[in-house]
Amino acid sequence: MKIFNEPSGVIPRVFLYVLHYETADIQKVEWILNRTMVDKELFMQAQQRLRIAVQKKGRLSKECMALLKQCGVKFNVMGERLVVHSLNMPIDLLLVRDDDIPGLIMDGVVDLGFVGENVLEEVRLDRLALNEPNEFVSLRRLEFGGCRLSIAIDKDKSYNGPQDLNGMRIATTYPHLLKAYMDRQEIPFTTCMLTGSVEVAPRAGLADAIADLVSTGATLEANGLKEVEVIFESKATLIQRRGDFAADKVALIDKLLTRMHGVQQAKESKYIMLHAPVDKLAEIKQLLPGAEDPTVLPLSADKSKVAVHLVSSENLFWETMEHLKALGASSILVLPIEKMME
Repeated sequence: MKIFNEPSGVIPRVFLYVLHYETADIQKVEWILNRTMVDKELFMQAQQRLRIAVQKKGRLSKECMALLKQCGVKFNVMGERLVVHSLNMPIDLLLVRDDDIPGLIMDGVVDLGFVGENVLEEVRLDRLALNEPNEFVSLRRLEFGGCRLSIAIDKDKSYNGPQDLNGMRIATTYPHLLKAYMDRQEIPFTTCMLTGSVEVAPRAGLADAIADLVSTGATLEANGLKEVEVIFESKATLIQRRGDFAADKVALIDKLLTRMHGVQQAKESKYIMLHAPVDKLAEIKQLLPGAEDPTVLPLSADKSKVAVHLVSSENLFWETMEHLKALGASSILVLPIEKMME
């Protein structure tokens, strides 16, 4: 049982969070409240706030925190605090281990969670095997945290396909994802379960191959390994617990999703301004796929040209700019967009 008592500038006195997979049992919650003599009204206030689980440390932590800030959620992360209260919204961030996040969602302890799809699916398969709660709602796949779970073997070994893995001992920290893949391929194998430094297993004589996360492949190369099969493609994702929500929480979740969509659109779009010959306007518009029709304004001094402003939904490459110039466009500006809402 983990109990965190956190001081807060938003809610005075003591702020209680119980991070336990069985807190849905109201009798246990009552027992905890009575034992710790925490004001029950404060506990109810906590329940009314949107609880979001975020990885405390690791590859997704900074990007998830940055996304929330871009969505207008203000907070200060200080020291080793495990609960961070938003300064401007009824939101609390719970900073936890990444492999705890799916369980917190599936057991209804928190409302939302940011997690890698690889961790989410591994935990789901584990809970499915144990007949434990394993349901959740996917809200949005995010455009960061990309990686893949791959099988790698000694770089000097030949490889002709999955059948070459037959009978191998494979080291991994993702036994369920590995088993699911090997079962689909109908290939017998043995799992060597490790919790870290999987890439050294073949060199240490612990395994014939590994199944580990790959981003660039540099770690595999440094350890004399080569990637031969991709088991699972992963990105960060936002998930939600199942069950009913109060109307104010539903509205807040919808607001966050709308803002996340706007942040992502802004990253994928550019604001373009240029001067275009009137007789080439139709051709120029075809070169610039936009979110909506462009704004066309007359120029005060040159009646043969117009000013064109638009949001482009695609990156504008140098080749496109050269084509624009060849059509007579001038004063071409391509600007980043910080925020966007359709």
